[in-house]
Amino acid sequence: MTAGEREHAVNYLVQSRDNLLRTVRGLSREQLRFKPAPDRWSVADCLEQLTLVENRRIGDGIPAALQQPIDPARRSAFEGRDEELVQLVTSRARRAHAPEPGRPTGRWPHDRLIPEFEGARKRSADLVAATQADLRQYFSIHPLFGDLDCYQWLLLVAAHTDRHRAQIEEVIASPAFPRAAAV
Repeated sequence: MTAGEREHAVNYLVQSRDNLLRTVRGLSREQLRFKPAPDRWSVADCLEQLTLVENRRIGDGIPAALQQPIDPARRSAFEGRDEELVQLVTSRARRAHAPEPGRPTGRWPHDRLIPEFEGARKRSADLVAATQADLRQYFSIHPLFGDLDCYQWLLLVAAHTDRHRAQIEEVIASPAFPRAAAV
C-alpha cells in the first residue's frame, strides 16, 4: 500500500462517516425505527448493519488476514479496478441481501446506534493509519466479489457506508416518514 493509497483510504473512511452522520444526526427514535415497508430497512437497521460489517470485516477480518503468510500468487478479483469495486458497492441499482451474521436484529438501543458506528469507524481509521503492512499483499474473500486485498476491503467498507447513506436518504424521503421529531 502506497502512502497515497493510505491517505486515500483514511480520507474516504472519514468522508463517508461524516456524510452519514450529517444525514442521521438529530433523528428521533421514531424516525430511526421507521420502515417505509415491512420488507425494507429502517435507518436504525442500516446503522446497525454498517457497524456489524465494519467490526467483522475490518476489526476482525484484516487483523486475521495479516496473520496469514503472504502468497505471491494470490490476486484480487478486482486487481487494478478499485474504482469499479467502489462503484459496484455504492450503486443502488441492484438490491443486495445481507448474509445472516450481518443482518440487523435491534442489538442496540437507538441512542447507542451512532456511538457504536463511530467506534467501529474509529477502529478502522486507526488500523489503516497505524499498520505498516502492505495491505495489497493480504487477502480476504468477499461472498459476492471473491478475493479482495485488504486495501480494497477498506474502500469497500467506506463505499458500503455511502450505499447505506443513500438508502437512508430514500427512507427519509418516503412520504410516510415521520417529519416532526418525536421526543
